[in-house]
Amino acid sequence: MSKVKTTFFCQNCGAQYAKWQGQCNSCKEWNTIAEEIIQKQEKTAWKSETTSSSKAPKPLRINEIDSAQEIRMDTTDGELNRVLGGGIVPGSLILLGGEPGIGKSTLLLQISLKLPYKTLYVSGEESQKQIKMRAERITPSGDNCYILTETKTQNIFKQIEAIQPEIVIIDSIQTLHTDYIESTPGSISQIRETTAELIKFAKETNIPVILIGHITKDGNIAGPKILEHMVDTVLQFEGDRNHVYRILRSLKNRFGSTAEIGIYEMLGNGLREVSNPSEILISHKDEELSGTAIASTLEGMRPLMIEIQALVSTAVYGTPQRSTTGYNAKRLNMILAVLEKRAGFRLGAKDVFLNITGGISVDDPAIDLAVVAAILSSNEDIAVNKGFCFAGEVGLSGEIRPVNRVDQRIQEAEKLGFSTIFVSKYNKIALKNTGINIRLVAKIEDVASELFG
Repeated sequence: MSKVKTTFFCQNCGAQYAKWQGQCNSCKEWNTIAEEIIQKQEKTAWKSETTSSSKAPKPLRINEIDSAQEIRMDTTDGELNRVLGGGIVPGSLILLGGEPGIGKSTLLLQISLKLPYKTLYVSGEESQKQIKMRAERITPSGDNCYILTETKTQNIFKQIEAIQPEIVIIDSIQTLHTDYIESTPGSISQIRETTAELIKFAKETNIPVILIGHITKDGNIAGPKILEHMVDTVLQFEGDRNHVYRILRSLKNRFGSTAEIGIYEMLGNGLREVSNPSEILISHKDEELSGTAIASTLEGMRPLMIEIQALVSTAVYGTPQRSTTGYNAKRLNMILAVLEKRAGFRLGAKDVFLNITGGISVDDPAIDLAVVAAILSSNEDIAVNKGFCFAGEVGLSGEIRPVNRVDQRIQEAEKLGFSTIFVSKYNKIALKNTGINIRLVAKIEDVASELFG
């Protein structure tokens, strides 16, 4: 074996340096650069018998390439299938990231117990007994699921050859290590090398691999950024641990759209798919309360009805407070300035608190009109009719701007029983003979006069 080679990596962003220095030039963090051994043996971890004997690939004309749709593997989970674009593509590598305790391991264990395919669940964080206890809580069955507690990739590949699984799940990539890199598990070089071995295995055997990845305090997946470039799909599992709802997003998907989301509800016996999230995100109450308005929004291709809550009160201190939960604080300040300048509402000396119920975050500008309605409702202390909903963007001159895919928003509102929806008069609406009253408005003043006379 040749002499040991070392280099220096930033543990925050993965930048490589020839020598140690105090500050990383890439991410500007201090004292994050550490020395790692990168000496690698000539042999590779995964050996394929067919690779050496098979012919090298030849270039083909683009017209000669078979464009038939690849058959996907059904996960039996409607929300995950939607986010992946129809199921798991054979030979793909999927990376799932999220906060500690958000439910990443629960989601994948729950799916692996229900899959009709032979699945190998590899855990480097829990023992087999711990996983068995969680599996019994989720579902009593799971004949196709094999549990392995191992962190060395060479041993994992031996068990894969013995069991011949159809899907491999790794929990988590930060716990794996290979003999061919002499550094600690979770280091930059170990993550990069173990991921490269798994990619080589997945592409040569056509067996999909799902990885769980830890995230940093900034919300980024731990390890080098190249990890996200290496894999085929990057999924983000997010939500507030104080709320029961979880959202699964696709940040990167080579085999489908990144616009779709999946919604789950965390229960004592695992995660439940939420097929109609609008009914959950709207609170059910008998009496009408001021400061609430319903917005029709889109998450990817999926229309949702969400509840906006606002509280406007006289500022006790000299500087008024502006606080938001799930909404952009700068956009709230812009809307308050428009209300004061264009519509004449004096809110400069009042505290304004805004909340989107359900613990979700929305950046769709189409909810601006509902934010305006909720703020004015709280300021006037007059409740908005619970049959009303809103879909419109507010411009700086106080006009109500049109929003995209308004027909889908109107259909979702009608499906949930709303009587009236406020949209911009400049929207082109193709729907005819709808059961919902479509109120066209041009300015904020029109909305205020319609709601509060």
